[in-house]
Amino acid sequence: MSTKIADIQKILAYLPHRYPFLLVDRVLEFDPMTSLVGLKNVSINEPFFQGHFPGLPVMPGVLIMEALAQAGGLMIGFSDVDIQDKVFMFTGIDKAKFRRPVVPGDQLMLKCQLTRRKLNIWRMEGQALVDGEIAAQAQLTAAIVDRSVLV
Repeated sequence: MSTKIADIQKILAYLPHRYPFLLVDRVLEFDPMTSLVGLKNVSINEPFFQGHFPGLPVMPGVLIMEALAQAGGLMIGFSDVDIQDKVFMFTGIDKAKFRRPVVPGDQLMLKCQLTRRKLNIWRMEGQALVDGEIAAQAQLTAAIVDRSVLV
């Protein structure tokens, strides 16, 4: 696996997400059309912690899945797939499991591995880990669609 560090500036060039919904801070490893490892630093300053849950902050599972989907989008974008005037849309999730809570101070390691591609549909295995322990995992599906479809 080749190592390719991508900082927040490069991530912003590939993902349309912005604060507070950008959930990948750095890319640590990347192998074109195969896999990507990203990092999300979970801070107490995250806006969702105000209500989830007061006095017991836990990162919502749906946002962990979104972080995995964003890591998958980066894997496809970094692989030189033509995404000009297109967007990578999360279209499905299967076999999601949540193994441990993610709390402020955790570093969420986001691992995505491409398992299948058919035309513009991409299927990936995703794992979110904290300290080497699986916090969540799922099979994710996404599609590349024209931006004009969204208007």
